Amino acid sequence: MKVIGLIGGMSWESSAEYYRFINEQIRTRLGGAHSAKSLMWSMDFGEIESLQHQGEWGVLTQKMCEAAVNLEKGGADFIIICTNTMHRMAETIEANIAIPLLHIADPTAQKIKDAGISRIGLLGTAFTMEQDFYKGRLSEKFGLDVIIPDDEDRKIVHDVIYHELVSGVILDESRDKYRKIIQKLVDNGAQGIILGCTEIMLLVSQQDSSVPIFDTTEIHALAAVDRALGN
Repeated sequence: MKVIGLIGGMSWESSAEYYRFINEQIRTRLGGAHSAKSLMWSMDFGEIESLQHQGEWGVLTQKMCEAAVNLEKGGADFIIICTNTMHRMAETIEANIAIPLLHIADPTAQKIKDAGISRIGLLGTAFTMEQDFYKGRLSEKFGLDVIIPDDEDRKIVHDVIYHELVSGVILDESRDKYRKIIQKLVDNGAQGIILGCTEIMLLVSQQDSSVPIFDTTEIHALAAVDRALGN
């Protein structure tokens, strides 16, 4: 079994789900008392969130590269970043380590393509929805047509993530807002919805959507298990 290196803490609410998914899946596949061989470098998200909203992406890139190098030195065989937004610097991180980085968008896009879907709605932080590092990978590498909510709805999605979900606050009224936003995307032709922030799965599930939901947290975690077991 390979050692999974996780860059987590962004937020720890979703990192805990990664740890749970990975270890449950290892036990299911190997049986008995088996669990994953893993290392986690957990960030202080208060620090990270502040730098994100200040636009200090250079500082953030340095911190992420340092985390990846530390995991490599600690014995990780490959790296996963337990957040969608911080894949903004994935290429730079890859250039600073000698072990592979398993990009969150890749297994997600493959699941979407396997489902026969070509037009996909994307929910996430404003950074993920508006910048090209994520949408561009989905479209250029996998040929997906990615649509996002309008300005007002993007603000709602972003604010719920940063003001509620990263602190473990789950509100029914926010779920209702997300349901309406999802339905708007469906009305605009989305054949499925990417939960493109690893905390959204705490709020939204398949029952909240009339089209397939693609939870990046679970998909990424299970892809890490596949890699760890050589599948």
